[in-house]
Order: sequence, then structure tokens, then C-alpha cells
Amino acid sequence: MSDQNVRNAGFTSSGIRGGSLASSMMSQEARASGGGVHSGGPTSTLQQMGARGSTHSSGFTSSGISSGSRASQMMSQEARSYGGGTPSGGTTSTVQSI
Repeated sequence: MSDQNVRNAGFTSSGIRGGSLASSMMSQEARASGGGVHSGGPTSTLQQMGARGSTHSSGFTSSGISSGSRASQMMSQEARSYGGGTPSGGTTSTVQSI
């Protein structure tokens, strides 16, 4: 995953760009959670990475998640909270797919 892909999706250093994939994700996530976007969810995670320009250094790469990285820690934590697997559409899979 490249920082440019994250910015192109609408996650920028100045916030989420209106009319973008990012704003659509934020809207869907807010509706699903009853009106808010939770810290650590897909939208907030991608926005944090877009603002910092830190996607690759976090361990999300085009060849998968780097062992021992922040991304692998996120994947492990998410897998534990879902009983052993990372769900499709979850934070880890969403960030990795972008």
C-alpha cells in the first residue's frame, strides 16, 4: 500500500476530502455504529496514516503485512477480538486492501 493510494482515496493531511472514498467510508462506518466513527476503526486508522504519510512504514506493504510491524500487531489484536480471524471489511483488511 502506498501513501499516494491513501491520499487518492481521500485521507489527507488536512482531513477527509469531501466526495471521496474516504468520506463514503466515514459515513458508512458512522451509520453502522450509531452515529460516530470509533478510534481504531478503518476510517480513523486510514486518516491517521494519510495525515502522517506513514502507511508503508506501519507494515502494510504490497506483498502483505510485515512481520513484527505495527500492522501485524493490529492484525493480531483484531484476530483475538474476533475469536481467531480478521474479518472481511475489518480495520486490518480494509487498510491492507488500500
